[in-house]
Amino acid sequence: MLVNSRVLHPTCKMTWSLACGPKALEVRFEQRGSIDDINESIQLHRDAVSLCPEGHPDRGTYLRSLAVALSDCPFNHEGKSHDIDEAISLHEEALLLHPVGHESRDRALSSLGRAILYRFQQCSGISDINDVSRAINLHRETLMLRPLGHPRRDTTLNDIACALVVRYRSVHTGDDLDEAIGLFRESLLLPEPERRRTRSLSLALCCRFKQTQVKKDIEEAIHLCQRSLNALPSLHPEKCLSYMQLQTAYLCRYHVLCNAADLSLAVDNFGLASRHPTQGFPQRIQAAPSWVVTAENYCHESALEAYAMCFELLDGHLATRSTTISRREAAAAFYYTRSLPADAASCAGRGQQWSLASRLRTPLEDLNSTNSLIAQEFLKLSNRLSDVQGFTGSTDQATVDGAEKEYRTLTKQWNAVVAEIRNLRGFSRFLLSPSYKELQVAARRGPVIILIASKYLCSAVIVPTAGELHHVAFPGLALADLEKLKDDFVKAIRHAAGMRQEDPRKDLRVLLRAVWKEIMLPIVNILRDVLKLQKRSRIWLCPTAAFTGIPLHAAHPFRMNANPPEPEECLEDIYICSYTPTLSALIRARRRMKTRAAPTFVAIGQSQPGAGQGTVLATIDSELDEVHKRVPPNVKFTNLSGDEATQAGALEALRCNTWVHLACHGKQDHDQPYNSRFAMRDKPLTLLDIMENNSPQAEFAFLSACHTAAGDKETPDEVIHLAAGLHFSGFKSVIGTLWAVDDAVAKHVVKAFYEKMFEHSKEGVMDCTKAALALNYATAAVKKQQVPLEQRIVFIHIGV
Repeated sequence: MLVNSRVLHPTCKMTWSLACGPKALEVRFEQRGSIDDINESIQLHRDAVSLCPEGHPDRGTYLRSLAVALSDCPFNHEGKSHDIDEAISLHEEALLLHPVGHESRDRALSSLGRAILYRFQQCSGISDINDVSRAINLHRETLMLRPLGHPRRDTTLNDIACALVVRYRSVHTGDDLDEAIGLFRESLLLPEPERRRTRSLSLALCCRFKQTQVKKDIEEAIHLCQRSLNALPSLHPEKCLSYMQLQTAYLCRYHVLCNAADLSLAVDNFGLASRHPTQGFPQRIQAAPSWVVTAENYCHESALEAYAMCFELLDGHLATRSTTISRREAAAAFYYTRSLPADAASCAGRGQQWSLASRLRTPLEDLNSTNSLIAQEFLKLSNRLSDVQGFTGSTDQATVDGAEKEYRTLTKQWNAVVAEIRNLRGFSRFLLSPSYKELQVAARRGPVIILIASKYLCSAVIVPTAGELHHVAFPGLALADLEKLKDDFVKAIRHAAGMRQEDPRKDLRVLLRAVWKEIMLPIVNILRDVLKLQKRSRIWLCPTAAFTGIPLHAAHPFRMNANPPEPEECLEDIYICSYTPTLSALIRARRRMKTRAAPTFVAIGQSQPGAGQGTVLATIDSELDEVHKRVPPNVKFTNLSGDEATQAGALEALRCNTWVHLACHGKQDHDQPYNSRFAMRDKPLTLLDIMENNSPQAEFAFLSACHTAAGDKETPDEVIHLAAGLHFSGFKSVIGTLWAVDDAVAKHVVKAFYEKMFEHSKEGVMDCTKAALALNYATAAVKKQQVPLEQRIVFIHIGV
């Protein structure tokens, strides 16, 4: 029955409006996958609850709506267990407001049962099997309130059956499975059976087939899936779900009968589900990683294709996001895809194929700067396609036909725009995987070593300046070992910070010896013995995942013998090490070197930051003086410090100068990496400020601040930190820090660095490509000044 808001009390009208808004946002989320829509929807639900204080007749209804929103959406896409815990608490409060005899008690019971079961399925270790039994009891009580003839009886039968299947899969009680199948069959006998109940029965039959190996169960399961699939129009979005259930049935039969044809059929259906054009990106992105796992587990030849599909879907999903933060949030929402880049590179390396080892996509920002009109058209069509892909399935054939026609029209327009973009100079491979020839441009000045931390195999891929790539496996190094090594470094650095300068750093030495032996020595053997790379040549390290938290450049044999028969050579004695966040970043920086402006140098220092940003740094001014002394006299030099070193002043200095030295407090925000910041006099200079502050003429930046090159724990492969932010904003060469810097000893590194950097500068000619060599020299020079080990290796070079 429709409600006429004109006759409602003003508070009720507002509550009614707030209750309607979330539904529209949730529908749009299913179409577009924007977490912003879900967050706004939940806030509207909270506002509705706030307008219904204790005693309000509708409070229970709005509590339940908020709980359903929390359990159905954000936890599912962001992995937030506290959301489902809050949802269950709200459901329990709502149930108390729906006592025995209340007309909506059945809904309150059902919602609570579903939430408890969902938590058990998603949060391993949070809840136990007793919760499943509780969910079953709640659904059984619901069934008593929904006798024969009740419009939702079929749903409750299905809920009980699903919970029984979950309990069976945990404790393998055959009675549960038989009862579940009986309940599924009973629900299907009721009028207008739903396709989802057919798929649930198929899953239960698959479970029983695994237990009993009675072929008629698996044959019926496959038949049910095929019947559900055939009943849908060709472009109906629910076909994606039917394809996924069909692959489950085929994979189940393969487990038992080991017929290779069933594995092939399962993989085929993974592909059909992932490619289904009218299902929204979020659902297809959930399907594709399952394909990856299956292909990897069974060593199926489709593994690389599965990875490619994952990246294609993620790229399509992210292409509709207009800002840096919204793209990161959209990517982080699919938390189960975080290891995909490393896993894909591992897969590619194992197969000696490169196309996925380091994906290079032409950024939308680059397209926008080249041709803003076509970029806007591409974004508009991408948004419209995303809307159409999530259209609600309808039994009205005219509606389905209209949606299919609109989809075909938009697809044709989208393909035409992409073809037009690929005709632009420099965009010939827009949205295509790069060729090896394109990627090898990154290694023009020296080999690039990509370190891949994957659950399948930890390894390295060496991209040489010429010839084929080389794959280096680390068979004795598992992903868990890398994670422990990364954590041990954090502990060792923290411990060293409390030691006296002259104390030996034994723990740190042991860790650096492990990095040398397990990781870098096998790579050096290939560089030296196979590629014949000369000593003191440059190399670039491109770490992924857990490797990003390990100081690879500082690998050292540190032999236990106090008097070794020959001098110990560490990695930086053999080669000049640089880092690069991605191959594309290095390629882009080299491309920008073709256009260079007259050098100008700014030294930015803030020794007395604003309130809450850090303590006084006593040596900042003397450090800036040391820098000034060594800058060539005919190069324009600006000192920005004290009251002038504000957020706006620093941004302007970054925009207007080609060379920058920045000395201040730095802080990496691991939870919100774009909020990582430099402390200024008034307010912080954030990473987001820097990335939005385009600096196309910039060349070099020395970041004499703490934690400027520490990675982001949520999306480690993106390497989101302050040094990378300056690199992406235009600076071709950047010096950053992996952890806290002691400002009392940092000035020694700074002095030695600039002495080497400008020792041969004549007539103001400055070359940012010498920064890696100068840092290598400075690191060696300060050994004589008794600078502690952790402070000698804290600085790293990024870029050209």
